[in-house]
Parts: sequence; structure tokens; C-alpha cells
Amino acid sequence: MTPIELYTCQTPNGHKASIMLEEVGLPYSVRLVDIEKGDQTKPDLLALNPNNKIPVIVDRDAGRTVFESGAILHYLARRSGKLQPVGAQEADDTLTWTLFQAAHVGPTLGQLWNYKIFAPEKIPYVIERFERETGRVFRVLDSRLKHHEHIVGKSYGIADVMTWPWINAAVTRLGLSLDDAPDLARWYAAIGRRSAVVRGIAVPALPKHRLPLRS
Repeated sequence: MTPIELYTCQTPNGHKASIMLEEVGLPYSVRLVDIEKGDQTKPDLLALNPNNKIPVIVDRDAGRTVFESGAILHYLARRSGKLQPVGAQEADDTLTWTLFQAAHVGPTLGQLWNYKIFAPEKIPYVIERFERETGRVFRVLDSRLKHHEHIVGKSYGIADVMTWPWINAAVTRLGLSLDDAPDLARWYAAIGRRSAVVRGIAVPALPKHRLPLRS
């Protein structure tokens, strides 16, 4: 099998794709997209994703290019036959919780990250607003995980891969505490011990993965 090409950088969304590739065991190579230097706006990346975002994968054997992290995870599950939902109920729950991540977890933490870390002017009202919404999102996940080992039932799957990198960023980059969300904290720690997750969040920092951006 020709290695799948992963266009990515060190962000929570990028980590979703690299963790998933490590979990399902498909061969892949990495094209580093340096978003701080504006690589995402170059013509060769825009030819793959007109929305100029990472991650993007190119599966040359299948003739497929896929962008949007959630779509990538679902594609890789089908491509590998691993981590796929089993049955209609699990499929519906997986769709529900991956969309919850895309609509609430990522956007909320992303805005908090922007206004708390990167914004030249720190506006207390805006920061407090997103901190409150972060607390609400954490409570939603904690409530779900109180009665489930993983986000969708007993099995580790796409929804876990989709959500974990943003919770990791909340803890390691934003310094947020999970003390008030003990079941979320339990889940976060357990997922973080998985060897594929440890390998996935190292991408694209590993020297062997530093291949140039190309079309």
C-alpha cells in the first residue's frame, strides 16, 4: 500500500488525524504545513483544501483527498476496517458526539485559546465568556462519561479520537483543570496512556516525518 500523505502541523485538529493513523495502523508519511509561516495559503495546499486548513490526507491508491478532521477520521475507519461503529445505535451516537466536538468543544477552546493567549488585548469579558462555556462543555462530557467508559459506550472509537486532542490542549496549553469533571479526567488520563496516542501527538515533530510540503 502506498503510504497515505498527511498534511499537518502541531495542533489539536492535526493530532486527530495522526492519532487515528497510528491507531488503525495504515502506513503514512507526513508533510509539515508550517501555519505560522503561512504554508496553508500556498497554492499546493489550497489545491487539496480550498479552506486552507489542516489536516488533509491524500490516499493515492484510492484516488481520494479528504479534509476536515472529522471526515478524515471516518474515512480512515472505513479504509482500515478499524474503530468503526458497530450497529445503527453506535453509528448514530458516534455521529452525534463527533458533531458535538466539531460544534462545541473545538470552537469553544479555540476561541479561549485565541483570546487568552494570542490576542494582543486581553478582554476580560470575552475571556470569561469562553471560560464559562468551556466549563459547560466539560460538564456535558463529564456527564456522558459518568455512565460510559468511552464517549460512545464501552468501545474506544472515533468520538474519543476526535475529542481527546482538544481536552489535551486545554490541560497542557491552557492550563485548565479537570478537577470539577472527575469522569472526564479519568477518561483523559486513560486515553493519554495509549501508545498510539503518545506516538500521534509527537507528529510532526519526529525527524523521520519531516517531509516538505508538496502537492
